[in-house]
Amino acid sequence: MPVIIYGKHFVDCVLYLVKMKPFNLLVFILLSINLVAQNRYDIVIDEVMADPSPQIGLPNNEWIELKNISASPVDLQGWHIGDASGQSGAMPPFILQPDSFVIVCTGSAIANLSVFGKTISVTGFPSLDNDGEMLFLKSTSGMIVHAIEYSSSWYANEIKKAGGWTLEMIDTKNPCSGSNNWKASIDASGGTPGRKNSIDAVNIDNDPPNLINAYVNDSQTIHLVLDEPVDSLSGAAISNYLIDGGNLIVTATPVPPLFTEVELKLNTPLSANTVYTITVNNITDCKGNAIGADNTIKIALPSDALAGDLIVNEILFNPRPNTYDYIEVFNKSDKVIDASKIYIANRNSDGAISSAIQLSVSSFYIYPGDYIVTTEDASSLQKNYLVKSPKQVLIVTSLPSYSDDNGDVIIANVQGDILDEVKYDKDWHFKLIDNDEGVSLERIDPAGPSQDASNWHSAASTAGYGTPTYINSQYKQAQTADATIEISPKIFSPDNDGHDDIATIQYKVSEPGYVANITIFDAAGRPVRVLVNNATMALSGYWNWDGLNDKGLKLPIGTYIIYTEIFNLQGKKSHFKNAVVLARRLN
Repeated sequence: MPVIIYGKHFVDCVLYLVKMKPFNLLVFILLSINLVAQNRYDIVIDEVMADPSPQIGLPNNEWIELKNISASPVDLQGWHIGDASGQSGAMPPFILQPDSFVIVCTGSAIANLSVFGKTISVTGFPSLDNDGEMLFLKSTSGMIVHAIEYSSSWYANEIKKAGGWTLEMIDTKNPCSGSNNWKASIDASGGTPGRKNSIDAVNIDNDPPNLINAYVNDSQTIHLVLDEPVDSLSGAAISNYLIDGGNLIVTATPVPPLFTEVELKLNTPLSANTVYTITVNNITDCKGNAIGADNTIKIALPSDALAGDLIVNEILFNPRPNTYDYIEVFNKSDKVIDASKIYIANRNSDGAISSAIQLSVSSFYIYPGDYIVTTEDASSLQKNYLVKSPKQVLIVTSLPSYSDDNGDVIIANVQGDILDEVKYDKDWHFKLIDNDEGVSLERIDPAGPSQDASNWHSAASTAGYGTPTYINSQYKQAQTADATIEISPKIFSPDNDGHDDIATIQYKVSEPGYVANITIFDAAGRPVRVLVNNATMALSGYWNWDGLNDKGLKLPIGTYIIYTEIFNLQGKKSHFKNAVVLARRLN
C-alpha cells in the first residue's frame, strides 16, 4: 500500500536507495510520483448530478465526477468529499491519471454508474441539494484541493434545472471562477459521467476578484466576502488591507473550504455607531487576476431593528411569465442592520403571520439609505429590470406567496416584532395601465403611511416598470409643514368646577391654506373622539376638548393621545402626537 512521504524522510529514502541497485531507485521514483502531497486545483470537481429525477438517460443516482488536470498521476486513497454538514468516509486506493476522470458515488450506485467509466464509492457520500450547496474535495493531508458552491441558477436553463441533467464545468483549467464556468450538460443522455464534458471549451478568466460583502464576528474580527476564491498567499498578506479610524490589521486568513472569505483580526475593537472603510489591494484569484478599482467596502457594528427602521418600499407581486416576484426594503433609519436577523413574511387565510423567511441566511449589512431587494433569481431580475446595485440583491430559495390581486407583505425582526406591513391591492395601480403584469408598486414617500393607497403608485414606464435597488421612479418626499401644536393644560379635569375643565389645543402655522384633522385615542390606541374633520386653519388658533367621546359621554380618567394631522394643497404635511391626562376630582 502506498505511503505518503514528505520532506526529509523522502530525501533519506532516496539517499539510501542510491547505495542499492539502480533498478530499485527507478521503481521508487516512479512510485513516489503519486505519493507527494498535491497542490490546490490538481484535481477538480468538474461535474455534478444533484437532481437525477426525472431521468433523461442516466441512472437515478446522485454522483460527482473528478478530473485530474495536473501532469502527474494522483492516488486518491484517503481523500474525502464533503459539504457543509460534514465529510464522507475515505476514498479507496485509486490512481487517477492525468486528463482522466473518476465517478464518485455511494456504494449502492456503483453497479449503475460503473458502466459509464471508472467509479469509486465512499461511505457517507453527501446528499446533494437540488437548489445548491457547497462541496469540497480534501486530500489525505487535510488540504482543500477544490471546492464549489453550486446553485440551480448555474444551469442557465429553466427546464434542465428541474432535474435529470448534470452541471458541467466548461473549462477545467479555470476551476475557481464559479457560475461563469458552469452550465447544464447538453449531452442527449443528460450528462457525461466518465468522459469529457459536453460543454468543454476554453473559458479564460480575466475577471478580477470583487468585494461583495463584509461583516463582523465580534468587535475585533471582520470577514471580507469576495465573489471568487482568492490566492492564499496574497490573501494572507496583512499589507494588502487597510482600515480607517486608526485601527491596525494584525492577521489576515483566507477561510477554507471556498476561500471566498478573508478573516481580518484588528488590534483594537470597532466603535459602536461608526462606519469604517476597508481598502484592499494586490490580492489575486487563482488565475493571478488582481483586485480592481472596486476595492473598498464599508463595515460597522450592527444594531437591532425596531418598528419603522426598515420599510417595504417596492412590491412586484404580479410578475411576467417565467419571472419572479421581488420585494424591496429601504433602511430609513440611521442604524446598520443585519439582514440575517430580518424576516419577510405574509399572512395566511386566518390572518396569522405565515411563510417567514430570512432576508439572508448569512450576515449582510443594510446601511442607512440602502435599498435591498429579495427575489428567487438574480439573473431573471437583471434581464427584466435595470438593477443598479447587483450586490444589493439577496437571493432566497422561495419567497412567501404574494397573490396577483392583494396580499400582505410583512417585515419582522428576529423577535417577531413587525417593522412594517403593507396590505397591498392591485387597485392601487395607476388606473390607465391596461395590464399590470410585470409592473411594480412603488412607495411614493418613505415617511408616508404604509397603508395609505395614495402613497403608492405604479412604477413608471420610462423606468422599465420597476426600480430594484435604487430610488423609486415615483419618489416624492412630502414637505414638512412649519407648525407647532401645544396642549394646555397637560392635566385637565372636566368636572365643571371652573378649574382646568377643558384641554386647549393651540396651533401656529407659517402660512395660510392648511387643513386639520384631530382624532383622540385612549391609552389602548382606540379612537374615542373625532374632534376636528377637515377644518381650515388660520395662522394661529385653537380647539377645545371637553373630555367627552363622540357620543357625548364622559370618558374614564387616564392618558389620552391627541393625534393632529395638518396638510395643504402644495403637498406639505405634518403629524403631531400630544399626550394629555384626563383627571377628575375625588368627592
